[in-house]
Amino acid sequence: MHELNDVNKGAGQSSPPIDPQMVDEVTAAYARLRSELGKIIIGQDEVVDQMLIALFANGHCMLEGVPGLAKTLMISSLAKCLALTFRRIQFTPDLMPSDITGTEVIQEDKSSGERSFKFLHGPIFANVVLADEINRTPPKTQAALLEAMQERHITVGGVQHDLAPPFFVLATQNPIEQEGTYPLPEAQQDRFMFKVLINYPSYKEEYAIADTTTGGEVPELSPCVTQEQVIAYQTLIRRIPAAPEMVRYALDLVRATRPNEEGSLDFINKVVSWGAGPRAVQALLLGGKARAVLKNRHHVAIEDIRALALPVLRHRVVTNYSAEAEGYSTERIIEELLKCIDPNRTPFDDDECARKVLTA
Repeated sequence: MHELNDVNKGAGQSSPPIDPQMVDEVTAAYARLRSELGKIIIGQDEVVDQMLIALFANGHCMLEGVPGLAKTLMISSLAKCLALTFRRIQFTPDLMPSDITGTEVIQEDKSSGERSFKFLHGPIFANVVLADEINRTPPKTQAALLEAMQERHITVGGVQHDLAPPFFVLATQNPIEQEGTYPLPEAQQDRFMFKVLINYPSYKEEYAIADTTTGGEVPELSPCVTQEQVIAYQTLIRRIPAAPEMVRYALDLVRATRPNEEGSLDFINKVVSWGAGPRAVQALLLGGKARAVLKNRHHVAIEDIRALALPVLRHRVVTNYSAEAEGYSTERIIEELLKCIDPNRTPFDDDECARKVLTA
């Protein structure tokens, strides 16, 4: 795992000092992006924040919500605010891997008559890729996307083709219409740094949406962050320090999701089949670093990790039939763990919290 190697490399080494002006620049860029997106996107502040955190942390993001909540508009608007290449792929049951990655074609040299293969790039060769309704395509095509997400390259005809940085996959899925869909494998879900749930807007927000989107003028979005800046910001965020206490807290949260481990909580053993893996710890720490910089801080705080626990863990914890029978959603399990695990103590000292949860 490349991310884990990078974390390990920096664990025992002193990083160069953080340039406060660079942190201020990232914070200012975040404010510009929020302001520009506000011309089109009304409300959904938390969703926009999590998308930007994933972008600056160099992770991928999945958005889930019912139709009509502007998932596609939100992603395409973000791409317009960034001076990055953007491609939308509409996933369908007949989509083939070559429709995403590209394919080799035979090309004839008219002067010599010789024939050779030429690779035609597919839509995956973009900085921002919208995988619309990702669960509507077969596993073979999902596997092609998985290689790109994890390795930042694709392989066609035995030849490796690198993807230009930054590479950011934003996928959407509809939670209510499951006919004709192919559920994402757990391994692929794990490659998404965040799973973001989009809820209905409030009354005031929906009134503003109806009023502004049915008028004559459509706001124009202008790029306010360049490709070079995004790469520089991603490099800076990896250098943001996370104190050992922050690393331990992120690790404690993730390990507490795993059933039948030494010291695991009783209610986790009862309602969870599989917990989150080490990639979730990486996501909490990298996301925490990005959130800290966007909030103009130079270090990770407990609030950063707690704020990202739901989007990081909700697609990495697999519940069982007991959870469904007793009304335990993944969100409820994570919220109970946030109550149980004190950042100032080892989470498995006792089961007092677990007993309270089970008897509540």
